[in-house]
Amino acid sequence: MKKNQLILGVLLIAVLIGLAAYAQHKHPFDFRAFGEQFRLADWRLIAVALGCIYLGYVIRGIRWALLLRHNKKVPVFSLLGTQVIGFTAVALTGRVADLVRPYLVSKKTALPLSSQIAVYVVERLFDAGSMALIFSSVILLAPKGALPHPEVFRKVGYWGLLGTVCGVVFLVALRISGEFVAGFFQRLFGLVSKNVGASVGDKIRSFRVGLDTLRSPADLLIALVLSLVMWGLITVSYVETARSFVASPELASLTLAQGMVLMVSSGVASVIQLPIVGWFTQIGIVAETLGKLFNVSPESATACAATLLIVTFLGIIPVGLIWARVERISLTKVTEESEHADAEAAA
Repeated sequence: MKKNQLILGVLLIAVLIGLAAYAQHKHPFDFRAFGEQFRLADWRLIAVALGCIYLGYVIRGIRWALLLRHNKKVPVFSLLGTQVIGFTAVALTGRVADLVRPYLVSKKTALPLSSQIAVYVVERLFDAGSMALIFSSVILLAPKGALPHPEVFRKVGYWGLLGTVCGVVFLVALRISGEFVAGFFQRLFGLVSKNVGASVGDKIRSFRVGLDTLRSPADLLIALVLSLVMWGLITVSYVETARSFVASPELASLTLAQGMVLMVSSGVASVIQLPIVGWFTQIGIVAETLGKLFNVSPESATACAATLLIVTFLGIIPVGLIWARVERISLTKVTEESEHADAEAAA
């Protein structure tokens, strides 16, 4: 697997270098103007944006601790380190390290890894739902002229809102009658293949285990509020980072609706999370979004995209490395251990 990832990484680097050379030939990039963007940037706004991201990690730790409280009560800030170290591993090694957080929580609390993977899935669902809710609300309430092609974005907003509602209905149904839902989808997919049906049924049952953390409407409300606050902070981080580039009028006057589009484009780009290569891919996609939709110059767009990557994704690395050092945790080792533990749990 690692060999395949290495080959894919090398190929992507070669493609990126080729595309960069071609782009430089067709439309020369002004590196001096690029550097000027950083020199004139309002670094106070960037500091505020980074502070919002750090506070978001604190909320993540609190949310996970609260989701555990029916199985094991832990201090609300005790899992902050697992979140910081886990996201540092993802930033450095890619999506292969996604299971580091549940693995570290499992070790810290002496709870089964399978239960923490279930909590991880529930956490991700709250993330997706909260982001969709904020995005849809901002887009649908945006004033006229706030976005190019408003009819397209409004349709996306409506579909996002509908998807969120459907997700909530599915959650409630799964929480109330999980075995019935699992059996229904197992039979449905079993019409195609019995193995596929069994796999889908098992995954839904595993997900149902994670929903045991939500045993009352109050649990659901607390998790939802924390998720909305966290994603609200992340939204502020994107907007303030963009507005810090005061030398670009388009960025300095970026609206909340435009910030939401920027955040979604960054989220889509983050799916490609190969080490280092994924960073440049994300910068390219976000810069292209700024240029095509908001008429930002290539130099300003690239400077903004690079800063967004550092603030929202890579900024946790120094803290995570120090924290891992203090707790004597090897990121490489814990990533491999989490993969093996997950494979054993699945078996």
